[in-house]
Amino acid sequence: MSTNTLDSLVARLTDLDVNHKNLSVAELVEKVLSREEGVLSSTGAIRATTGTYTGRSPKDKFIVKDEESQDHVEWGSVNQPISEDKFENLFHKVIDYLEKQDELFTFNGFAGADEKYRLPIQVITQFAWHNLFANRLFIRPSKEELENHKAGFTVVSAPHFKADPEVDGTNSETFIIVSFKHRIVLIGGTEYAGEIKKSIFSVMNYMLPTKNEVLPMHCSANVGAEGDVALFFGLSGTGKTTLSADPSRSLIGDDEHAWSQNGVFNIEGGCYAKTVNLSAEKEPQIFNAIRFGSVLENVILDENREADYDDTSLTENTRAAYSIDNIDNIVRPSRAGHPNTIIFLTADASGVLPPISKLSKEQAMYHFLSGYTSKLAGTERGVTEPQATFSACFGSPFLPLPAAEYAKMLGEKIDEHNSEVFLVNTGWTGGPYGEGSRMKLGYTRAMVQAALEGELKNVETVQDEFFGLHIPTECPGVPTEVLHPKKTWADKDRYDQQAQDLAKKFHENFKQFDHVTKDIAEAGPTFKG
Repeated sequence: MSTNTLDSLVARLTDLDVNHKNLSVAELVEKVLSREEGVLSSTGAIRATTGTYTGRSPKDKFIVKDEESQDHVEWGSVNQPISEDKFENLFHKVIDYLEKQDELFTFNGFAGADEKYRLPIQVITQFAWHNLFANRLFIRPSKEELENHKAGFTVVSAPHFKADPEVDGTNSETFIIVSFKHRIVLIGGTEYAGEIKKSIFSVMNYMLPTKNEVLPMHCSANVGAEGDVALFFGLSGTGKTTLSADPSRSLIGDDEHAWSQNGVFNIEGGCYAKTVNLSAEKEPQIFNAIRFGSVLENVILDENREADYDDTSLTENTRAAYSIDNIDNIVRPSRAGHPNTIIFLTADASGVLPPISKLSKEQAMYHFLSGYTSKLAGTERGVTEPQATFSACFGSPFLPLPAAEYAKMLGEKIDEHNSEVFLVNTGWTGGPYGEGSRMKLGYTRAMVQAALEGELKNVETVQDEFFGLHIPTECPGVPTEVLHPKKTWADKDRYDQQAQDLAKKFHENFKQFDHVTKDIAEAGPTFKG
């Protein structure tokens, strides 16, 4: 497919008279309601449901294999290849389908708060609420920026168009296809808005390292009153959004960042927070951010249109999308200096990892490459209960390049800026999932605060017998016995077995990283196999 052909297809789509270009939030809300795509909640937020797909569909994600991508992308089950011919044929079908729609919506904005590295993007959607979602999640341009905007990447979302796997080369009716050569993301067969957000993150994970030598990161970030910067790495459900929304610190962003020679910057202009069990008492910043212009996804409303965040009858992966401006204490623009503290978050469903531990440089590299957590119900299609999973760099579904390339960049930056690294377990204590209990948020907040404020620098530590992690013997605001997971279990022998089982899983997973140095390879659990 030629570039001219592609340009003509995009022009056909964007120049339609029925298109709604860069509507205001109020106009988009009106469209959502008039088209019956969603309803207003009691706070003025739009509530929409996504049908069958209430989470990402990783098995339906593809990258076009061509001369641009073939030598850079790590091909496999995460980055599945699709031919240019298949992409061209499917793209033609989608355009033909969308041209028959009465209304289409476009949003022009940016990914990347640092103007030196930002990517101009265009999001074309079949649904008004998807365009509202894009308006909330990406960086909104000024009037002058909009007049001079030229998209460097275009997302086309046609949720009601379904692929024919036998003809189109997909695995199902659903598809998320990225063409780095033609700067197009094609989405169809799914109404889950998160695919729009994450497709652009995948794009940035390719373009920032290869084009700019900048490290993209699946993490949240905030900054203290003294200018100290903290990063929070972790997969969905581990607490990135919750823990970074700290009233005593200014939020840089909740999910996607990049680390350049100038410091850290947010890739997005909004937040996409999990809302299961959300309350004003536990997470006031997030709770109060959900107001007019925000989007509630798959959240149940009661008879008074009040959100019932405890009701997970549609999915546990209920979400809220809102502008970062809805958070009172934010950094404007969303940039800051180099990180002083880096926190790896995991939600360990086996209940054996310590709630906080200090990592050496080698342990930091080991656990960054491992990216362990328990995949929580509802974050992906087909996941109904927690599953132990390893996701390199805490974000392998979004990494087009080999994980080692991102890890090498992180290691170099930790060395250069002398960043301290901690592993924090927000998962289970006193037993595994179903028997123990989730770590109290208050305890986790206290541990994170102690790490950020340097209160753990000189605290005595003990080394965990299975994982080699250095556990502080005390932490302000946290009972001593909570810091040592084995002490919270009634059955100590069963704890040992669970810990040994998890250590084995770490070892099996890390075999794929046979190129790392010996000191990093030996920084993991002391598996007694």
